[in-house]
Formats: sequence, C-alpha cells, structure tokens
Amino acid sequence: MKTFIEHLATYAEYHRDSRNIMTHLFGVPIIVFAVIVLLSRPVFEVAGLNLNPAMLGYVAAVLFYLRLNLVFAAIMAFLMGIGIYAAMSIAAASTTVWLVTGVGLFVGGWIVQFIGHYYEGKKPAFVDDLVGLLIGPLFVLAEVLFFLGLYQGLKREIEAQVGAVRTGSIDTNTASA
Repeated sequence: MKTFIEHLATYAEYHRDSRNIMTHLFGVPIIVFAVIVLLSRPVFEVAGLNLNPAMLGYVAAVLFYLRLNLVFAAIMAFLMGIGIYAAMSIAAASTTVWLVTGVGLFVGGWIVQFIGHYYEGKKPAFVDDLVGLLIGPLFVLAEVLFFLGLYQGLKREIEAQVGAVRTGSIDTNTASA
C-alpha cells in the first residue's frame, strides 16, 4: 500500500493547474457531502443503534485515513462527522428534498470538477485509480493547510515528486472569440 506522500503525489500529478485546484476546493467537498446525503437515507438497526450506509462509509474512510496520517485522519473525521450530522436532517425530509439535494449537489460538484480538469488538460485521477476518490478529500485538505502556511514540508515533498503548481490564466483574447 502506498504511503501518505505517495498517495498525495500521485493525486497531485493530475492537479497542477491552480484553476483546477481551485475548482476542487469547492467540487470535492460538494461531492463528498452529496454522497453522505444520499447514503444517509436508508436507516437500519443494529444492536439497538440506528445506522446508515453513510456511517459505515465514514468508519471505513477514517480507518483508511488513519493508516495514512493521524492528524489528517482526525481532521477528516471531524469534517465528515459534521457532514453526516447535516445530511441526516436532509435525509429525514421528504424523498423529493432528499433526492433533489443529494443528486443536485452530486451533479453540480462533478460539473465544477470537470471544468477544472478542462483547464488542467488531464482526466480525473480516479479514472486510473479508484483510490483517488478517497484521496481527493485529503488533497483538498492538504491544499487548504498549505494555503494557511501549514505543512510546508509536506508540500515541498509532493512538489519534489511532481513539480510546483502552475498558475493558470484565461487568455481574454481567445475567451471572447
């Protein structure tokens, strides 16, 4: 199994354009929340506890993240826990509200993602490795922490493997044509 840095570096290979990274800062959390919403509806009882597939996915994801990095796993557990809490109120609403919210966010999040990959000129990482679906949220968390000036050593290690982020800009002469 790959190390934390190897996973992030592999994912980063598909995300070197700053515009693509920016779209991921919005698109990935939206998609993750949409999946949590959609998986929060079917509730079943186990040993007197009401559980749903979102909770089981949460446990599996956190266990995976714990194997990679304790601090990032703790932050992801906290953020996904908030997502489950918020999603449960949506899941408790009418079927229409639950589905429109979950599916709408899911589709909207992917539209944002594909806009970013248009700028990147590369396919999404999960196309080559489905683990990329779990690494995407960690990558977004890392990018936010890098922006805040934290984990700069980790950033340097990733950039040593894949290069620095490219600053993208839209050519206004061709954009208006």
